[in-house]
Amino acid sequence: MSRNLMKLLLVGSLLCGGLVIAQMPVDNVNAKKHPNLAAAQHLVDQAYQRVIAAQQANEYDLGGHAKKAEELLDKANVELKLAAETANVNHK
Repeated sequence: MSRNLMKLLLVGSLLCGGLVIAQMPVDNVNAKKHPNLAAAQHLVDQAYQRVIAAQQANEYDLGGHAKKAEELLDKANVELKLAAETANVNHK
């Protein structure tokens, strides 16, 4: 029970941290173990780069929507990593 509570607290803190400070997504899913999740994570990174390019092209005048997209992409990246970690635990 306490192990599940620890996991829940860790996930919650990661998600809250991701919402407060969006960071550039990183490819940190093992492509050999989880090729589909790794590919998805790579696409999230590409999308993030395109959002940054759009911000620069529009002199960051996008009404805060691009920043929100960055935050959501960061959250998606965290979820993909958590999915891979869950698969690792469930398929030992």
